[in-house]
Order: sequence, then structure tokens, then C-alpha cells
Amino acid sequence: MPAKTPLIGLQSAHFRHPLDLQATQALQQLPGLDLAIRGLLGPVAEQFFQLENLASGILVSDRQLPQLHELLLEACKILDLEPPQLYVRQNPTPNAYTFAMRGKQPFVVIHTSLIDLLTPEEIQAVIAHELGHLKCEHSVYLTMANIAVLAAGQLGLPLGPLVAQGLQERLLEWVRCAEFTCDRAALLVAQDARVVASVLMKLTGGSPTLASQLNLDAFLEQARTYDDLSLSDMGKMLRETQTAQRTHPVPVLRAREIDRWASSQDYEKLLHQRPIPYNEKAKSQGGWRNW
Repeated sequence: MPAKTPLIGLQSAHFRHPLDLQATQALQQLPGLDLAIRGLLGPVAEQFFQLENLASGILVSDRQLPQLHELLLEACKILDLEPPQLYVRQNPTPNAYTFAMRGKQPFVVIHTSLIDLLTPEEIQAVIAHELGHLKCEHSVYLTMANIAVLAAGQLGLPLGPLVAQGLQERLLEWVRCAEFTCDRAALLVAQDARVVASVLMKLTGGSPTLASQLNLDAFLEQARTYDDLSLSDMGKMLRETQTAQRTHPVPVLRAREIDRWASSQDYEKLLHQRPIPYNEKAKSQGGWRNW
């Protein structure tokens, strides 16, 4: 396997998806929300999750699951990022997530069922996806999304149910946009678009017994069929309705989107350490806005 290119000096602006930038700017328009969550509820959530991980997870290190530790360190080196804590937790639902408040110890959690499903290269791509949240400082907003919706909708705080519903829609849209950026971080570490697309395929319909039978090229063709069926006005409406409450874009679109970016000049310039211009104005680049 050829040596991977470390991206020394990499900044989030170099690979941030334009929809992520646009949605983040919209989220920042909510007055005082960021400060309120970090100042009031953030410390409680941080301590809760830290205790929960120590009690119910395995902290990865050079002495504990060292192969996973090496995957983490290599991914951090490529993305030019300080390593967070990495925990492995027993859970039958394939998933991974991250948490950090600014200035505090961030951590990434990966479930055992996801590890069982993936190859080492694919596991590293998942870790890199979560590192993308940290590189772009998404994790504060991810925490804000979970806590704010809970506080407004269930704890009866002054936001009220109507505002909570609108807030939830905006936060979910932001999370979906952020996922596109983090898939790019996964590609920057994997440096092979098929590895990232394979992760998405296995998360769509894989299992440890089926994984070896899955066909990635057929999965990418499936993504094109999904696009074709969504071209009509009715198709666009149904597609938007089906995805409005999702925390992630549908996997076929994520796979297609990362396949496109892997062929872009921006990606090639990053791998060859050539500076790329960054447009602060987020512009739509295609039909993937209506997930």
C-alpha cells in the first residue's frame, strides 16, 4: 500500500462543503444560542458523557486496542489535528459519534457492531469522518443540536414547542450539510474514494455475513437511479419529504457526492499540497441540495 500524504497546514476551509458553510452561517444567526448552550448546558453534558464513556466504554491507547490507536494517530497526522480520546462501546447499532466543547477534551466513540462490519481501512475512514467534525468545530453545534431540541421540546424552557420544531428543522438541515464535509475528511485520510463509498454501502445494507458479497459499482449505479427518479417535481417533493427529519443525507447521495469530489481539482490540489482558492460565498454545485 502506498504511503499516504500528510496534509500539513490543512485548514477546514480547504475542504468544507459549500452547503456546510451556508448552513453554518445560517445557524450562527440564531442570537445567543451558541453561548447559552456552551455556558449553561455544555458543562453538564460534557461531564455526563465523560463519565458515561469511562463507565461503559474502552479507552483506546497504545496499550489498549493498539491497532485502532494507530489508525487514529495516522488519521490525525494526515488531517493535521491533535488526537482526541477514542472509545469503543458495545452496541448492536453500527454508529460512531463525537463530542467536544471548545477548549475541552474531545472524544470519539465507535460501536463494536460498526467495527465488526468494516475493514481496517474503512474503520479509519469512519474515524476520519468524526475527526472532520472536530477539524471544522462542528461538535459544538452537534451538541447544541441535541441539547437545544431536548431543552426546548421536552424540558419546557421558554422556546416553546412551535419554536422547538422550527429550531429542530434548521439544526437537522445543518447536520445533514455538515456530513458532506466530514465525508470529505474521510476521503482525505483514506485517499481512495472507493473506501469511503464502501463504508456508506455497508451502512446502507451490510452485515458481517453479507459484506463480502456487496458490489460497490452496483451501489453507485443505484445512486444514479435515485437521481433519475427524483428529476420530476413530484420526485423532488417526495425526496425532500422523506429526508426532512433525517440527521444524515441518504447514503447513495453521500457516496455519489464523495465520488464527484474525488475527481475534482480541489481534491487533487490538496493531495499535492498546492494551495486552493476558497470562496467565502457558498454556491450550489449541483442537484444534491434536495436530499
